[in-house]
Amino acid sequence: MSSDKLPGRMLALNTLAFTICFAVWTMYGVLITFLVDNRVLLIDKSQIGWLIGIPILTGSLLRLPLGLLTDKIGGKPVFLGSMLFAAASLVLTSFANSFTMFMVCGLLFGIAGATFAVGIAYSSVWFPKEKQGTALGIFGVGNAGSAITTLFAPTLLKTFTNAGQNIEGWRKLPLVYAGALVVMCIVFAFVAVNKTVESSKQKSMATMLSPLKDIRVWRFGFYYFLVFGGFVALAQWLVPYYLNVYAMTLAQAGLMASIFSLPSGVIRALGGWASDKFGARSTMYWVLSACVVFFLLLIAPRMEIRSPGEGIMADRAGTVTSVTLNQITVDDKTYDLKAQPNRPLTTSDTKAVVFPTFTSWQEPSVEVGQKVAKKELLARGQTHVYFQANMWIFTGFVFAAGIMMGIGKAAVYKHIPEYFPNDIGVVGGLVGVLGGLGGFVCPILFGYLLKGTGLWTSCWLFLALVSIACLIWMHLVILKIAKNQNPLAEQERKV
Repeated sequence: MSSDKLPGRMLALNTLAFTICFAVWTMYGVLITFLVDNRVLLIDKSQIGWLIGIPILTGSLLRLPLGLLTDKIGGKPVFLGSMLFAAASLVLTSFANSFTMFMVCGLLFGIAGATFAVGIAYSSVWFPKEKQGTALGIFGVGNAGSAITTLFAPTLLKTFTNAGQNIEGWRKLPLVYAGALVVMCIVFAFVAVNKTVESSKQKSMATMLSPLKDIRVWRFGFYYFLVFGGFVALAQWLVPYYLNVYAMTLAQAGLMASIFSLPSGVIRALGGWASDKFGARSTMYWVLSACVVFFLLLIAPRMEIRSPGEGIMADRAGTVTSVTLNQITVDDKTYDLKAQPNRPLTTSDTKAVVFPTFTSWQEPSVEVGQKVAKKELLARGQTHVYFQANMWIFTGFVFAAGIMMGIGKAAVYKHIPEYFPNDIGVVGGLVGVLGGLGGFVCPILFGYLLKGTGLWTSCWLFLALVSIACLIWMHLVILKIAKNQNPLAEQERKV
């Protein structure tokens, strides 16, 4: 193949490999939910969060060293080694029987997530600066691997376990993922061409790590904590979310979760193009602002509240002579009551209710023959508030948030080759570490927030607060640069 087609071929190969690795990396979101739902694993919500997050921890922490190694020796050997190690770890996962064993296996195959830093460095060396945003956006489409898992893993588990009749059949799922990685390794070994950043070969380790002193690197990492870490966390957390909040089957929950994860992964290519055309900073403004809005809209939980309402008090003292559900008579004075409606106070999910519904009525609190004083309560008021949190409207907001997070992932990485063209591996590695740590920390925090509040929607409050913090930090930095007489890159380095 001619040299002018080689960059495109390598980008396609890297993207395919990363897609499979990302599917592996998020496997626990479906597998652990299945095992808990079928009482194979008897663990609480916070422990579910730990197991979902533990592969993300490994994939996050290893991004920096693997990014450095890629800069030094090239992406081909690092990609191959990572995929082979993950495949062997998945085979071990098929023998897991306890919470501890699942934790250990998750730590091991989590290396699959670290291939993101490898692919970023390995893909960017094939393209000039003005095309790197688009190229890295296309590579990031591999995030759609999480959608592959949420779409197909539930069906595979149902098939392997004979719809739950042979529950031990779940052990075939990690083997399928291991096989996919081995096939990808074979293709990669024969097709990939190795390439490194020439200037990195002569650099010492201290020199390679020096960009980490720059505050911009950590700011980019904070953005990535939200748009990537939050994405990874939600791609897995939405499965048990739909299961518990909307009483879906595992297959249905996986399909609904994929509505979030698949477009968010694919749209990353558009994010790269937008960052090239309009600038990464402008793109991030739109992303963070939209995330704040969508996450705030998702906070209101599916709820049913019964509260004291407006009652009826006696106009004057007297004796109760008649009490019905519709009227109370005191001497010659009749008080009309609002009776409780005969219709159900809640609706089924087949009818969409967008806004909360309020139903009020009054219940007698006196008896015939009872003497009452002026201003004494005759009937207690009752108010019923119902909010359906209709799953299609909810999913629409989740879909929109996922789109913005996908664009944001590309916009964050557009900054890196612009500011650190010779340190893409190390800077991209650290930003990836911080983003990946978001994917590890968020499911655990979601679990503890759920356990502490009893509200599944507490996860959206956390993400909304992180979005606001990112937006404020970015805006303050830009305001400080704007006040300077010479708002160049060197000035930004100081903030």
